[in-house]
Amino acid sequence: MRRFPFSVDPLWRLPLRLIGVRPSSAYVEVNEELVIRFGPWVVRTPTSNVADAAVTGPYAPWRVIGPHLSLADRGLTFGTNSRRGVCVRFHEPVRALAPGRVLTHPAVTVTVADPEGLAEHLRHVAAVAR
Repeated sequence: MRRFPFSVDPLWRLPLRLIGVRPSSAYVEVNEELVIRFGPWVVRTPTSNVADAAVTGPYAPWRVIGPHLSLADRGLTFGTNSRRGVCVRFHEPVRALAPGRVLTHPAVTVTVADPEGLAEHLRHVAAVAR
């Protein structure tokens, strides 16, 4: 299992803590499944569901800090900085913000401390899982 912590911009540390995002509750774990924890929100899916992972950024802070839903494509962002992150695309959309299958997400962007390492690891693990 590999764990990738989020990279929190000091400017956003306090506001993120207020919604429950702390180092102990904000990480991406990769094993047989991908687990993204962002405070009270959790995404859990088999690694075989990962279609692609790409490093993205920089972002506008108002579009990335905190949990964000894209109204254009239902993509989800868990953001802690505006520099860089990883966009993880899925074969089958995943649940995160709402219970049930009402709202699912075809992709999740995460602003981890090692975006290149996470993207490379996810591509490798997903290829092996298929």
